Amino acid sequence: MEVQIFGVKKSAETRKAQRFFAERRIRVHFVDLMERAASPGELRRFAQKFGIGALIDPSSRRYAELGLAHARLSDERWMDRLVDEPLLLRMPLVRNGNQLTIGAAEAEWKQWLAK
Repeated sequence: MEVQIFGVKKSAETRKAQRFFAERRIRVHFVDLMERAASPGELRRFAQKFGIGALIDPSSRRYAELGLAHARLSDERWMDRLVDEPLLLRMPLVRNGNQLTIGAAEAEWKQWLAK
């Protein structure tokens, strides 16, 4: 089993996800979104399952800095914005094959391990 985690190093939730899998000796491929942005195709995979709104973190500092609280953007425009501004994403984005989670979802991760 190998999981892929998308996030930033300074995110506490991302570090929790890394620690969760490391403690269970699961191989992790970490993608630091500040060094390399997630591809639009990868983000679309999460958006198709959860919806574009689930990817956006309205409580993030970057969201407030950009004044997006009253923005009415199409899904495609949001997708472009999320690719350009990874700090707008709710983190971490975790992928195990075709299984996906957004944020700290330890209960779901434990189900993955049980299989």
